[in-house]
Amino acid sequence: MSLFEPFQLGDLTLRNRVAMAPMTRARANAAGVVQPMTATYYRQRASAGLLITEGTNISADAIGSPLTPGIFTAEQTAAWRTVTDAVHEAGGAIVMQLWHTGRVGHSLVRNGVLPVAPSAVAIAGQKHFTPEGPKDYEVPRALETAEVWATIDDYERAAENAKSAGFDGVELHAAFGYLPNQFLVDGANQRTDEFGGSVENRARFVIEVMRRLVRVWGPSRVGIKLSPTIPYNGITDSNPLATFGYLLGQLNELPLSYVQLMQPLFPIDAFPAESWPRDTIEAFGPLTRATVMANGGYDQAKAEAVLASGKAQLVSFGAPYVANPDLVERFRAGAALAIPDRATMFGGGEHGYIDYPTGTSVSHQD
Repeated sequence: MSLFEPFQLGDLTLRNRVAMAPMTRARANAAGVVQPMTATYYRQRASAGLLITEGTNISADAIGSPLTPGIFTAEQTAAWRTVTDAVHEAGGAIVMQLWHTGRVGHSLVRNGVLPVAPSAVAIAGQKHFTPEGPKDYEVPRALETAEVWATIDDYERAAENAKSAGFDGVELHAAFGYLPNQFLVDGANQRTDEFGGSVENRARFVIEVMRRLVRVWGPSRVGIKLSPTIPYNGITDSNPLATFGYLLGQLNELPLSYVQLMQPLFPIDAFPAESWPRDTIEAFGPLTRATVMANGGYDQAKAEAVLASGKAQLVSFGAPYVANPDLVERFRAGAALAIPDRATMFGGGEHGYIDYPTGTSVSHQD
């Protein structure tokens, strides 16, 4: 099995097994509308088997960081259509990652409104980027039960808008400490209603959202991103194997497209407990019936190895795609990779976004 082999993902024929992972680039305008350069950005990278967009806010209440795009207004939806058209004209496939940041935000980014979360538990030991610089996280406002159901409705409307915008599917961002992840883990979810307490109740939010997404999109067009072993953004759980094992078992009842699993991005000695699995793909991959997409720290050699092992069928790459729009071609040629400019990762204009050259005569990434 090779990175360059085609892959049948439901009724989508992917030209290879390389996916571009979702990456926030903060190039939308203040109204959450992507700009013409965004269509260029994704078209440049359309040789990937599958493109996954940056996290896209499902509602105004989902916003946590400035200049991130949305999919909850007609203007936002129309702008995304220019992106999907550009990708499809280049022969690519693209899905939208649906995003609600929950407590990973700040009132300075939200017109003075506190972020919301399953419970009034703040993220400790980290700061959030705001227009006034890094700030400590605030204690979020706990969602009322009716508001939780209204948020699930927001996901469904966002999925419908993504379909109208011409995407090939959607992915639920349930990883890296954002709202669905907050509901899942007992370190962030202290609710006593139907969305808290037991593993079954804590998983209810994600399961209900996924049911709605499948209802909109049908079989093999809905994916999910999970990070069972990443403690970033204050995410801890007393038993990740039990929590995410139950979730994946329930999701097996739905006709999903793929499960994207993030490997740990931090030293394992920083894990909250010794019981946390050290290899996410090995521990959780066998628990899903869906296609497994491996993510997190992969280079070409590691990607080929995980495919050859049969533990994953697709591999997604994030940071390498920033400076290497033709990443697939560089992998195929055994060429060096360009070095991304971290100063232009987030925010700004075309520089550091769509002006990275293609070709193989570039410096090697250290």
